[in-house]
Amino acid sequence: MEQKAGAQIGTKVFIQSVLILLLLIICAGILTRVLPAGSYQRTLENGRTVISDYQTITRPDYPIWRWFTAPVEVLWGEDSLILITIIVFILLVSGAFAVLQKSGILNAGLNKIVQKFGSRKYLLLAVLSLFFMILGGFFGLLEELIPLVPLIIALSYSLGWDALVGLGMSVLACNMGFSAAITNPFTIGVAQRLAGLPLFSGALLRLPVFAVFYAILILFLLGYARRIDRNPASSIVYEEGKARRNPGALFHVDSDASQSKIGRAALMFAGFMLLIIVVLVSSPFLSENSSLSFLSDYALPIVGILFFIGGLVAGFISGTPGRVIGGALKEGLLGMAPGIPMILMAASPKHIVTNGKVIDTILHSASNALADTSPFTAVMIIFALALIVEFFVASAGAKAVLMMPILLPLADLVGVTRQLAVTAYCFGDGFTNLAYPTNAILLISLGLASVSYTKWMKFTAKLWLAIFPLVALFLWLGTLIGFGPF
Repeated sequence: MEQKAGAQIGTKVFIQSVLILLLLIICAGILTRVLPAGSYQRTLENGRTVISDYQTITRPDYPIWRWFTAPVEVLWGEDSLILITIIVFILLVSGAFAVLQKSGILNAGLNKIVQKFGSRKYLLLAVLSLFFMILGGFFGLLEELIPLVPLIIALSYSLGWDALVGLGMSVLACNMGFSAAITNPFTIGVAQRLAGLPLFSGALLRLPVFAVFYAILILFLLGYARRIDRNPASSIVYEEGKARRNPGALFHVDSDASQSKIGRAALMFAGFMLLIIVVLVSSPFLSENSSLSFLSDYALPIVGILFFIGGLVAGFISGTPGRVIGGALKEGLLGMAPGIPMILMAASPKHIVTNGKVIDTILHSASNALADTSPFTAVMIIFALALIVEFFVASAGAKAVLMMPILLPLADLVGVTRQLAVTAYCFGDGFTNLAYPTNAILLISLGLASVSYTKWMKFTAKLWLAIFPLVALFLWLGTLIGFGPF
């Protein structure tokens, strides 16, 4: 049977993800019944949100049946615009990827890379991982890089590895950089503004942290990749990747286009990819320019549209018949369609706890735990709270606005510098992005790779076990040196 073009979310992956998300929706609903409802008073002063006067309130009338309608209700909730944007984005990317695959452009490009780096593929792994870590650590990119994920996965298979190595070189590396942020405008930038710290201060002390996490990631990925080279059957997703492991059978090319036409098409698409990278790198800085800030706000859809147009135009330049391009688009769109309910379900726990008025209760309970503790204990509580809130609120900026006004005054009282509090928040916000099934970026990436959540966690478990003790070590060192300036 001919392999369909584009990213295809497998039935088993879809069913498992839906069951996990359904369980999490129920757990979020239970929290609205067992925790007291409460709310902070929020006022806007000098352009900043100031939080004060937590009060318990009457439990809202939030019936159980609305737990299960939450995946529909989120479409007109406060996160509706970003959810719709992400859905359209992944459909555009999947459609374009299917055209590139069906026309033979992707296969031709991969063959050139394999021919050039086949004998130095471990070096290629290290360089690509560093590239993605830099995009996350310096520019705060994560979901915008989803168009590159299927390309890196295909490259990984061409080099004899599997989808997990591809995810590791791309989205996992980017997430590691996002977590060990240097100048990430969406975590470091927002949190430091709220803390009154000089923008991107402390970067020189964060550089060694970035380097250590890069070294941990590379050792982890190289160890797994070499294991597959020694024994392909040791791949965690060996069965899922059988059809794609042979580079010669990686893609079906249904086109009579000449190699010269495919070469021109690939060159044209490379131009679009360069333009996409320019948009990605420049968008965080455009947010500082009031007249161009709208470009930063719309970076995700702009990237999706550029990728879609680039893929479509490249397909026609390659000489691929219109009917084949149309069929590829259909296969790509249908292949990613199951991702839509997964994204809506992933957004539902936040919707439930927000409407049930318990998210402020969780913050208030944690802030009480900070009182009369040692600086190290306090900073670990801030880190743990970021881990908890990340489960419900995936947006880094929104989480900072929610948490920092409550935690910073308490950190001052117990002797934790604001710089260290910001660092603890960034660690807690970042590393769980690719661990929690409520994160749409993780679900989309796994869907593109046809990897189940349980196999992803089996793959990354050792990495997380190595990272979290290091996080505690870095935060402890921060308390010793009084990581500042204040």
